[in-house]
Amino acid sequence: MNKTNCCLFQKPKPKISASRRLFLKTKLLKKAMTMLEKEKQFKKDERERILAERVPDLQMSGLSLQELQNLCKKLHQKIDVVDEERYDIALKVTKNDKEIQDLSQKIFELKGKMKRPNLRRVRVSADAMLGALLGSKVKESVDFKANLKTVKNEEEKKEEVTDWRKNVDAMSGMEGRKKLFNAGQ
Repeated sequence: MNKTNCCLFQKPKPKISASRRLFLKTKLLKKAMTMLEKEKQFKKDERERILAERVPDLQMSGLSLQELQNLCKKLHQKIDVVDEERYDIALKVTKNDKEIQDLSQKIFELKGKMKRPNLRRVRVSADAMLGALLGSKVKESVDFKANLKTVKNEEEKKEEVTDWRKNVDAMSGMEGRKKLFNAGQ
């Protein structure tokens, strides 16, 4: 090998020293931590603001019994509306999860890298299998042997066994080949 081929297989020297790389990594991690803390605080403040906007403070002092009952009825109506919305959203989420699962299954099938599930050995009697296939219509045991067709054994046509030496002269030449061809059809 000459010098040019030898240099091709060596790792190139990094442009940044190891200490500088470590310093930059720690700086990036510290910056990411501060950004994460700021994001958490922003989400917390946003949640408090939205709750204060949607749910004002209750003013219960100085209300009569009738006014308190009306207030409770309004709150129960709002709770019912929120529960209905939560139920609808939960249904949409489960529907979307099912759709995502179906689409990912189709993707696996298109790629051809389908993972086969481990199958368990199940012992099922003939009656149980018929019950599963036909439902509860079949309650009595079915005799399979009675339903089988009977087949008569036909005796095969046996060719006459003759001495081949007697037949050699008759089969020789073109006439014999014509007879063999006609016999084959």
